[in-house]
Amino acid sequence: MFSKATSTDKVSGAIEKSTALDTSACGGGIFTVTCYDKDGAVKWETTAKNLVTNVGLQDMNTKYFTGSSYTAAWYVGLVDNAGFTAYAAADTLASHAGWNENVGYSGGNRGTASFGSATAADPSVISNSASQASFSMSTTAVIRGAFLTNTQDNTLNTGILFSVADFDAPGSRSVVSGDTLNVRYDFSLADA
Repeated sequence: MFSKATSTDKVSGAIEKSTALDTSACGGGIFTVTCYDKDGAVKWETTAKNLVTNVGLQDMNTKYFTGSSYTAAWYVGLVDNAGFTAYAAADTLASHAGWNENVGYSGGNRGTASFGSATAADPSVISNSASQASFSMSTTAVIRGAFLTNTQDNTLNTGILFSVADFDAPGSRSVVSGDTLNVRYDFSLADA
């Protein structure tokens, strides 16, 4: 009696090549705040990564892709620690329930953020490092963070709230009358 067994192995494969580009862009900013005492000595320095608000994202897309009523005027404001609970993507300049603006500085205007030219590299970075927003503090306060808006007058809550930021650990920082705060803002866009 003879038995025969037959077996067969079959191997198959496929290579698939994607022909579509799969890239995206991501952006974000960093506030760098330096506090100088009345004699010009550095008291403290901190950084704060920003949250770009929903209206900030919408404004950026609208201005860039449709060219709708663009102005290059930007201003920095300070966030007070008193009553702070949180930032939210839905915050606007007119409505930000989790925080209050600190206006304990000379003059009635937010600090001007004059941006230089953007770099051509990936990421492309734009900054106001050559002309930082400056605040001459006139009261004792605790500052929690900073924000970027297109409205100069600190008594107005109209305009675009582009971004807000909370200081890195240990968090809030104290200032006294006579201190000066210089605020640098770097915003970068990268091919993610």
